[in-house]
Amino acid sequence: MSRKITIGIIGLGNIGSALAGVLSTNHQVILRNSGVDIRVKKVCDIKKRKTPFSFTSNPYDIINDPEIDVVVECIGGVNPALKLVLAALYNSKHVVTPNKELVAKHMKQLQKVAGENKVSLMFEASVGGGIPIIQPIKECLPANNITEIYGIVNGTTNYILSQMTEAGKEFSDALKEAQAKGYAEPNPSADINGNDAAYKAAILASVAFQIEVNMKDVYFEGITKVAQEDIQYAADIGYLIKLLAITKKVGKEVEIRVHPTLVPKWHPLAAVSDNYNAIYVKGTPMGELMFYGQGAGGGPTASALVADLISIAHCSLPITHYSLLKSKIRNISQVQSRYYIRLQAPDRYGVLAGISKAFAKKKVSIAAVVQKEMVGNVATIVIMVHTVAERNLKAALAEVKKLSVVRKVCNVIRIV
Repeated sequence: MSRKITIGIIGLGNIGSALAGVLSTNHQVILRNSGVDIRVKKVCDIKKRKTPFSFTSNPYDIINDPEIDVVVECIGGVNPALKLVLAALYNSKHVVTPNKELVAKHMKQLQKVAGENKVSLMFEASVGGGIPIIQPIKECLPANNITEIYGIVNGTTNYILSQMTEAGKEFSDALKEAQAKGYAEPNPSADINGNDAAYKAAILASVAFQIEVNMKDVYFEGITKVAQEDIQYAADIGYLIKLLAITKKVGKEVEIRVHPTLVPKWHPLAAVSDNYNAIYVKGTPMGELMFYGQGAGGGPTASALVADLISIAHCSLPITHYSLLKSKIRNISQVQSRYYIRLQAPDRYGVLAGISKAFAKKKVSIAAVVQKEMVGNVATIVIMVHTVAERNLKAALAEVKKLSVVRKVCNVIRIV
């Protein structure tokens, strides 16, 4: 016997339209595979759009409709999404959303209201597009003590870095191509500056460790400083550059950070190219799992939204809302890592001696030094350092920048 669920969709952009399309064309497939009859009663958007479903421009026509069980929010951002989602929850509607910014910034509040009103807040599609990751952590891995999650969670930046690596393109050219293919927005700042990946890292940390995360505590940087030189020099020493989201337990603290990272060529993440995502989950007793697939786009995201709708339909009771615990988020200055440093200096006596002395003064140990090509009388020097706290490295680089023999510190990238 099938279960029937009636929904309304607010927002008919790329994702909302893809969901409406999947539910229309694959209705029988979903019913046969899941036993759930998903009926779309109304769709809403600020612009009039062609749709086989009843259309409204007023989202409260959906939120206040007593026949609608689930509100699917596909607007994006916080305003007015937060107001509308809270209204739906207070009106005892289940909510499904792919909105990573909303969930990352307001998860505690939204879960509290959902619990009080005995409804579910589902956000599988907020991380990894079509890759199942949130529900596997919640429902398939509860026997495990999860200690670390890391991976590639932004398809736009991964495509850009892949093009820089495989086709030798400069950052600006790779970005233009990503925009032409629809992988990057006309305004790509949320992707290339690391904001998007930071929201996803915060959500993964909250779900895996059941902690409250303030986005102000999440360290992130994007890929705008990654130059073709860095791509080439990293390849010369056996690495590729990827934008990684990382969260892990360190004693009683939790690290949550997003930044470009040198990944060894032998590592499975090095093979993740184009707009694909890959997420590693480490824990005991399971060991290490990798979730891989299309991390963005209307189709994959719609697939994840449908999975959440099916989960709601199959639950006779609301999905458990756990309390988010207070936890100290480790400051980036305390993080321990190895580093790649690219700098420019004149090709003359005493350069390396001066740099080495500055590093030693701040207890930074140099692992390797390679001098690259000369431009005039200026040489590019690549330095690899052993594992050190970030604060020590920054202090050492501050000393290096004061040296008359150093023209410029061009880039600093962490090593996985």
